[in-house]
Amino acid sequence: MKRVGLMGAVLALLVAGCLRPAENRAVRDSKVGRAQGGGLSLEVEDGLAAVRSLAAGELMLWGNAPAFIARATLAADAPADWVLTVRNAMPDAELTAEVEGGELLAVEALPQALPTVKMWRVSLRAGATARLTVAPPDWQTREPFRFAALADVQEALPRVGDIYERMRRDDSLRFILFAGDLTEGGSREELLEFQERLEAGSRIPLYATLGNHETFAKDAEEYSTLVGRGSQSFTFRGVRFSVVDSSNGTLDPGVEEQLETWLAASRDGVHVVAMHVPPQDPVGLRGGGFASRGEAAGLVGKMAREGVDLTLYGHIHSYYSFTNAGIPAFISGGGGAIPETFDGVGRHYLAVDMDASEGLREASLIRVD
Repeated sequence: MKRVGLMGAVLALLVAGCLRPAENRAVRDSKVGRAQGGGLSLEVEDGLAAVRSLAAGELMLWGNAPAFIARATLAADAPADWVLTVRNAMPDAELTAEVEGGELLAVEALPQALPTVKMWRVSLRAGATARLTVAPPDWQTREPFRFAALADVQEALPRVGDIYERMRRDDSLRFILFAGDLTEGGSREELLEFQERLEAGSRIPLYATLGNHETFAKDAEEYSTLVGRGSQSFTFRGVRFSVVDSSNGTLDPGVEEQLETWLAASRDGVHVVAMHVPPQDPVGLRGGGFASRGEAAGLVGKMAREGVDLTLYGHIHSYYSFTNAGIPAFISGGGGAIPETFDGVGRHYLAVDMDASEGLREASLIRVD
């Protein structure tokens, strides 16, 4: 009996360890956007930007939302003048800086070499905490807008530029929502190449969650460092966007708890949820959904009860339009990764029209090949 009990306890520990394959990523998410250096202490609200570098007088961020707020506290012996660079920014983003109490700080816009790289010189005050808001002037309106949905570039990274070129023809697109698998192996070199090709080819930023291919490199440590959170939520023009890390075919309990908070916050509004692996494979032939049917059904039911308006997925390298318990759902895995050859779709993305009052207006399939 004692031997059986011991073996049972060991088995329970092993199973418990296997039940949370994404736990480390969820923990790293909580640290994104925090840094100290050069006499500056920084925290980006909700981790909506990753700190790429921080030294005396210079701060560089990788933005992960159309608008975000950072709080910066300057030490007494630190330089007052700082150059803030935000990569992956909205082309029309502006910087507003103020200390507690509402007093505005001096901000000077610097020339930008690329559409999504913004630079400002800002004068901070020693010993005070500054609130830095990076946002386009229209982000809090409720006007209709259009964004692009894309996933699964992977080994097609060297030729992703033609997708960006096709997107450039549509001046109405505000940003790209990317549902995972940016690269083939998730290495630092590949992720840096992805970002460089994005900045060189796209006039709009790309906000992503990670896919299973990003986990191939040290469980996505490089992704956390270079890109940021795998699960996050932001709003734009009255619409909430939440991306969650489903790259292991499951949601970590911590991520699911966060999603529940975001669902509750948007219960009376419009909400778009994106993830890499869909809860349910719409065809059911390739095992392209969650490992647990029960978890998949529970997640879909939860999103339906909370009034999610649109779900977007990747992982399956094709295009599918279906419903999740009445929620419009799309798989847009046409970024170039080994495509399904029988469907005739090829490389593609979606152009999605949203309205804060009406929800989804239209999702149009845009072929690139």
